[in-house]
Amino acid sequence: MSVLHQPATADERRRMIRRRVITALVIVLLIGIPAGYLVISAQQSRDSGRDKAAESSVAGLQDQWPSKMKRRVFEVPIPGGATEVAYFETSNWKTSRLYVEFTTSGSGLDTFLERVGTSRSALDTGRVSVGHRDAATVGWTFPDRRDWAATTHHLPTPRPDRDITVDLTDPAAPRVYVVSTTTP
Repeated sequence: MSVLHQPATADERRRMIRRRVITALVIVLLIGIPAGYLVISAQQSRDSGRDKAAESSVAGLQDQWPSKMKRRVFEVPIPGGATEVAYFETSNWKTSRLYVEFTTSGSGLDTFLERVGTSRSALDTGRVSVGHRDAATVGWTFPDRRDWAATTHHLPTPRPDRDITVDLTDPAAPRVYVVSTTTP
């Protein structure tokens, strides 16, 4: 018999088995740990997406203030002391919109318009700047029997454009409707 075909001793067989076990363990560790990490990461990402989808799928306006981050991104500086604040956000690959409504005081309206970069003199009396599609998205109606004034404030991309409509029927408590639109 040749040396290659001689039966291995028990020690040689144990070493060979040990080497195979170590090799298998190394392969499992090199593949298994990264794969496990990817599975956990994908699950966390999916959960985050579900949370965002749940927030976005809320039908209509949410009766609360939008987060400071949303107000900053969409440049909607709601004045302190505003009441009856509600918002709704929509997003897709092309545009994102933040719909906000609130009631404020006359000076609160002036503060809001100043922070937006415009003034009361830019408001066109008798005009509604929020389009029909946007109004329908959140259920806003703008009946003729109200004292409307509006402006559209355009900014260079990537800053948002804002359609601002104000109900001045009660000058001491104007109701403000804003649609802020950003495009990537």
